[in-house]
Amino acid sequence: MTDQQQATGAVPAQPTPPAPGPWADYLATAQRLDAVRRAASAAATEHQAAVTSARLELSAVRARLVAQEARLSRELAVPPAELTPLPVDREVAARAAAGGPAAALAALQQARRTAEAGDALLTEAVPARRWRPWARNLLIYGPFAAVVLIVQIVLYLVASPGSVPTYALLCGLSMPVLAFGLGWVTIGFVYGGDPEGVDRTPIVGAVACLTPVLLTCMGVGLTSFLN
Repeated sequence: MTDQQQATGAVPAQPTPPAPGPWADYLATAQRLDAVRRAASAAATEHQAAVTSARLELSAVRARLVAQEARLSRELAVPPAELTPLPVDREVAARAAAGGPAAALAALQQARRTAEAGDALLTEAVPARRWRPWARNLLIYGPFAAVVLIVQIVLYLVASPGSVPTYALLCGLSMPVLAFGLGWVTIGFVYGGDPEGVDRTPIVGAVACLTPVLLTCMGVGLTSFLN
């Protein structure tokens, strides 16, 4: 637009189409070919993007299904034969993915959502594994009992022969009781937040804390017998 046109507010004239003839036909054909080229390029780009997304989605779905199969076999003892797709399932999946990459991507996304829902159902179906109270408490009573055994062995090695019965009596009465008490307190401290209450399994604790005394007595008796 020239300064004179801007001053007068005149609208610039549109370019006139070419006169009918070979040149006009050539331009029209070139424009149509360019439109076809642009559409094909856009379709190819969309196709490649759909293929890439479908491959990524397929990898994610496969990993999810492998994890679910292992979990079903391990936690619910489901045989692998029951996890194999039936021919009807294969046909349905083939029809869902028959429309090209876009349809396959949509089917895989639906499969991923189904797998996520299956994970939620599997979590509800499989109860959380919890340690039994006696096994859990044995992990606390055991180290205290091991300390009692070590102290008794050290005292037996460093004590004079005449004082062994005195040390054995003192250790046999005091240290197991101390180990049991410390284990009792530790269990309450570690598992005190359990809403169902804390089962300290006192019998298991007593047996664990008295075992070092029995082992020490057996060792002393065997040593005396051999000497």
